[in-house]
Amino acid sequence: MARADWNRPLNFKGLEDGERRIRLFLSYDGSLFSGWQRQDGERTVQEEIENVLSKILKENVVLFGSGRTDSGVHALKQAAHFDTFSKIDAEKFRVILNTHLPKEIRISSSDEVGPDFHARFSTESREYWYLVKKEEDMTAFDKNRVTAVRKIASVEELNELASVFFGTHDFSTFASSKDKSLSKVRDIYVSSWDEIKDPFYSSVYRYRIAGNAFLYHQIRSMVGTMLSFSAKNLKKDDLKAILDNRDRSLVHKTAPSDGLYLADVSYDRMKYEWFEREYCKHS
Repeated sequence: MARADWNRPLNFKGLEDGERRIRLFLSYDGSLFSGWQRQDGERTVQEEIENVLSKILKENVVLFGSGRTDSGVHALKQAAHFDTFSKIDAEKFRVILNTHLPKEIRISSSDEVGPDFHARFSTESREYWYLVKKEEDMTAFDKNRVTAVRKIASVEELNELASVFFGTHDFSTFASSKDKSLSKVRDIYVSSWDEIKDPFYSSVYRYRIAGNAFLYHQIRSMVGTMLSFSAKNLKKDDLKAILDNRDRSLVHKTAPSDGLYLADVSYDRMKYEWFEREYCKHS
């Protein structure tokens, strides 16, 4: 699907005289929050940051994220922006916020951007990781951060399954019934498994997926189904049939939120330009 067909809003709130737009990149431990988005009576990442900024700046600050993460989902690199009339140097917001925020939220950078930037609508790609371990390899430090499985196929076999999702597809099969997107078509630039080592030198299976956007519960449904296929020795053609059928009832299971990480949000138009050239045609 060509970028011209993404149908993203081109006009959003501009800046008033004297107002500035500040962009943040941040990480957080999702196990301690009910997701990114503000919710009444729940602890969320968005509200924590908004409360600190509003108190410091004495303004009603609204924070816009690059996307929502569900309860329990972590972020290694989330992006967000807010508008302010403050004269504080943009780079200083990183230090100020890290001084006042709980340690489970860390701001890695802050900078000033123009009125044509929007944390969500300017995004060119998002990358997620899903971390899995065999039950016998789990440690006390993996709780709420890695998903345990009894049986898993080799990386080579997992990559056969993952290859089904590469490219442009209608992902209706893997979208939650709560997803409100008008189109279920998404571009997937990366879909692959590898085996890495955690800080304690234990093996971790990592699923990497990058795309232009994702549907509600799409990645967790894809991972859960791949893990089920792995345990049952089902093959690539069966998975492709499920994808092509566009029937949510065919999903084997939805993987838990604890193993999912928003790993990268990119505003670099050239990062996946090769995909646009090789695989996309204007509708």
